[in-house]
Amino acid sequence: MSEVRERVREKYAEAARHSGGGSCGCGSGGCCDVGTSDAGVLYGEQVGEVPDAAVLASLGCGNPVAVAELRAGEVVLDLGSGGGIDVILSAKRVGPAGMAYGLDMTEEMLDLARRNAADAGVTNVEFLKGYIEEVPLPGGSVDVIISNCVINLSADKPRLFDEMARVLKVGRRLGISDVVAGDDLTPEQRAERGSWVGCIAGALSFEEYEAELRRAGFADVRLTPTHEVADGIFSAIVRATKPFPTGS
Repeated sequence: MSEVRERVREKYAEAARHSGGGSCGCGSGGCCDVGTSDAGVLYGEQVGEVPDAAVLASLGCGNPVAVAELRAGEVVLDLGSGGGIDVILSAKRVGPAGMAYGLDMTEEMLDLARRNAADAGVTNVEFLKGYIEEVPLPGGSVDVIISNCVINLSADKPRLFDEMARVLKVGRRLGISDVVAGDDLTPEQRAERGSWVGCIAGALSFEEYEAELRRAGFADVRLTPTHEVADGIFSAIVRATKPFPTGS
C-alpha cells in the first residue's frame, strides 16, 4: 500500500506545482487518465465561483457537489480534496452555519487549496493532512462525504469504506464521483487499460463497489454510470446512506 501511496503522492504533488504556475502538468487528461482538463464540462457555471487556480487543479471525473445535493448548515468532508474546488463549492452551499473539510495527503495540494480558499473568500473551510483510510476526524461528525475520482486510488478500500462509515452520522449520506469497472472485467484486464495512478487499475467493479459499501454498513447503495472513459471503464455517481440502527 505504501508504494501505491507514494506513486500517487508524487504525481499529485507535481500536478499541484504546475497548477499553481498556471497549467496542470499531467497531460491533457489530467492526473487521472480519465480526467478532463476542461472543468467547465463538469462544473458548468460553477467554475465562476472559484479561483482559476482551483479550476486548473481540478483532476476529477465528475461533480460531487451536485451529486451530494448539499444543504445549508451541513458538515461536509471531501476525501482527496486536491486543489480545493469541491471544498470551496461545498462551503458556499452549506453557508456560514456549515463547514467543509478537505482531506489530502499531499502537502503541495494542501498549500494550493488553502490559497485558493483564501482567494475565494470562504472561511468555513479546513484542510487536513492525512490519508483517506485514516480520517483525522471524530466518529459521527460528518453529514455528507464527497469525493472526486479518488476512491479508486486507495490501495485499502475495505479500510476506507469502514472509515467513511465511522465518521458519517447515522441517517446521513455520501455522494461520490468515481471510476468504476464493468463487472465483466477482471483486475488484470483493468490493469491493461490504464495505470493505478491513472485511476484505472485500482477501480472496483460495480458489484465489488456495492458489496464493499454494504459490508461497511451502508444502505440505499446506488451506482449510476454517466459515461464510458475507457473500454469497460466508466465514470459513475455513487450514492449511499448510513442507516439508523435496527429498532431505533
